[in-house]
Amino acid sequence: MKRLFILFLALTLIIPAFGAAQAAEGGQVMIPELKNIYRFDMPESEALAFTRQMKIGWNLGNTFDAINDGNVRDEMTIETAWVGVKTSEEMIVALKDAGFNTIRIPVSWHNHVSGKDFTISEKWLSRVQEVVDWAIGQDMFVILNTHHDVYPEYCYPSREHYATAEKYITSIWTQLSARFVDYGDHLIFESMNEPRLKDTAVEWWFEEGNQQALESAECVNLLNQAFVNTVRAGGGQNESRYLMVPGYCAAPGFACADYFRLPEDTAENKLIVSVHAYTPYSFALDLKGTDKFTAFGAASTQEIAVFMNSLYKKFIQNGVPVVIGEFGALEKNGNLQARVDFAAYYVAAASARGIPCCWWDNHLFKGNGERFGLMDRKTATWAVPEIVDAMMTYAGYETMPVKPE
Repeated sequence: MKRLFILFLALTLIIPAFGAAQAAEGGQVMIPELKNIYRFDMPESEALAFTRQMKIGWNLGNTFDAINDGNVRDEMTIETAWVGVKTSEEMIVALKDAGFNTIRIPVSWHNHVSGKDFTISEKWLSRVQEVVDWAIGQDMFVILNTHHDVYPEYCYPSREHYATAEKYITSIWTQLSARFVDYGDHLIFESMNEPRLKDTAVEWWFEEGNQQALESAECVNLLNQAFVNTVRAGGGQNESRYLMVPGYCAAPGFACADYFRLPEDTAENKLIVSVHAYTPYSFALDLKGTDKFTAFGAASTQEIAVFMNSLYKKFIQNGVPVVIGEFGALEKNGNLQARVDFAAYYVAAASARGIPCCWWDNHLFKGNGERFGLMDRKTATWAVPEIVDAMMTYAGYETMPVKPE
């Protein structure tokens, strides 16, 4: 997990009205009753119809995306290095049984490649494929990506390192396209995770006109194009597979900016805009921020409405699907009711606009880190079922009511 600052565009603010709050009785956590959040108009689009089937998702976080800190000798133990639990088929079944229709499987490949051509370890790739197969077997949608590979030796989106980055992206996706050539639409490829100028002053946010950052944003565009070209050249199902592409650092504001552009594609309307939004930041991601959130006040919900409106206007209204690949709110001081309110409002607001979203679960429940854990992976049970229930209550475009005439 990383601190993700969102650059918002100055767009019209539309905040849905609410009904009365459901008060918690005797300390019981309650799912807020959100009235008058209605479906937004949705253009006819095969791609939008496709992403609406994804409904609600969950990230297998801190698992295949874990990286070697220098102390791991066997690459196959990296899977458990950050979470301490090996992924099981029972976990995937539990996800499906809870109502999750999508799983995002972040993968950092750079600790598992060799040679100048970045050849992926067969053992590692087979293990990733095994988990993909479990999810496909549950009729889930699977998002497979490249994750913590933002290093100069691999995929750093700067002009100086662009040639290496393009070679890396091309090599990784050539191999993944070949391995999954016969997998159908339920397997979605995502080019990169939060591509950015890591460890610089403009890593997460930059002022308009910053030349260094604008050059990087253009590198992201070019890498997305290389990704699309590579997958389409893979033949088979790759010729028409849905592909997800982010803007700079995957922030909604950068995706909505003029300098982000969708790649050209030989397949018609098969591209999905990928964004991440831990919003409002002070509540959702800032460990030193507020632990308060209510689903019934603009002070809490305004930033969510703003960025979702910007995505709706820029993309959804024009038939281009959007998926929020990461969202969530970390635990602070036992603030479960506030997190339930957040999950309910966030998912309802996204569902109303036809935007699926995926909770970031890093299997962390205690300590000083970013506590986003929902599933106890050791038992494949839900440690925080109240948040899961809140999301399921409002997951999916069809779940949301139609505005009365």
